Amino acid sequence: MKDKGKLIIFSAPSGSGKSTLVNFLLEQGFSFGFSISATSRPPRGNERHGVEYFFFTPEEFRAKIAADEFIEYEEVYPGRFYGTLKSQVDEQLKQQNLLFDVDVAGGRNLKEHYKENALFIFVQAPSIDELRMRLTKRGDTAPEEIEKRIAKAEYEMTFAQYADKVIVNDNLDKAKHELLETVNAFLAI
Repeated sequence: MKDKGKLIIFSAPSGSGKSTLVNFLLEQGFSFGFSISATSRPPRGNERHGVEYFFFTPEEFRAKIAADEFIEYEEVYPGRFYGTLKSQVDEQLKQQNLLFDVDVAGGRNLKEHYKENALFIFVQAPSIDELRMRLTKRGDTAPEEIEKRIAKAEYEMTFAQYADKVIVNDNLDKAKHELLETVNAFLAI
């Protein structure tokens, strides 16, 4: 059994239950590291460069993009970037398996870059109506924001076709079992 150098990538529309499944997986005793992302936003509170994030100015971030140093990145809004450095992931993979919780485009890029060493898991709610209900039930999101998230979810669901495994989270126990089976099989290769 290969004990390091693999990536488990989670991606999902908001409200699909991804965080619940990621937390469940972490409680199962697997030894995963987390990739440290890069950002162009300033540190918050006690955040430190190279610990919570790699902090760069927007200009530094753009220079790294131009130098093709990222596996994936996104400009969330003008001048505010987030991304995954190739060198950081490669260095961490020498020590441990890594867990990623990224947007759908980032998940696809990671899978394309690391191929058979990456397991791309896409989590989705059973339907858009169920997703709307879950987001509404949370009680922390304005109706117009929910509709924005639904529109984004419809787009994000088109990325399910690129995943190695799609877990439809309509029954949490079933989804957990499916996840555990999938990850165990992948790590055993």
